[in-house]
Amino acid sequence: MSGERYWIWVVVRLAVGVVIVGWAASYLLTGSGEKEFQKTLEAMKQVHSFRASETATVGTRHKEMLWEVDCPRDVYHYQWHETDSATGMDMSRDEVHYATDAYARGNDGSWSKPRYAHEHPPAWFCGALAQGNDNTLMPRISTMIQRGILQKGDKKTVNSVRCQEWQVTMKGAPSGLEHDTVCLGLEDHLPYELTVDWLQMRSSFSDYNAPITFDVPDAVTQQTSAVTGSN
Repeated sequence: MSGERYWIWVVVRLAVGVVIVGWAASYLLTGSGEKEFQKTLEAMKQVHSFRASETATVGTRHKEMLWEVDCPRDVYHYQWHETDSATGMDMSRDEVHYATDAYARGNDGSWSKPRYAHEHPPAWFCGALAQGNDNTLMPRISTMIQRGILQKGDKKTVNSVRCQEWQVTMKGAPSGLEHDTVCLGLEDHLPYELTVDWLQMRSSFSDYNAPITFDVPDAVTQQTSAVTGSN
């Protein structure tokens, strides 16, 4: 009987040990995630130019977007294309924003003032990046640090860059909106991919602090040439 009690005691101690080890691993992993995301937030503050592309599908509607942002020149390029296979809808926009001015490209390639332009000027995005605040282009790293349960995933390659994937569960988010996946560069800690399951959305990020070249209206070229010497 005493031998049976001994083995019961051993099993109980082992079970308690497993629970403690699991709790400690979970704690350390969460702390590690927060540290990695904090490195990302600091790295994003040093970003001066980048490209961000996004695709999303909801039902029969499919959307593609592209932003090319150049903070030193206070300019960004924005493209948007949306279709609906059920209704035959097909709409697109092609805009350049310089300071507080906006220009839209027509089907003939000419530029004119748009009737409705994208809501934020370049300084809004660039200021948010420099201050470590969330913006509508990049992953919401600040919010993820504050409200996210961060779980380490696999390593992968995005845009020729090796990155660490993290599963993020947002505490307090409505059902279906709480799960994101973000891939952070192994060397520079910058985000290279964001996915949101409920939207079937994928965003990718590239060309950090690289020269951004795109077509701009003559008015923008003339105003920025004094700083960069080219468009």
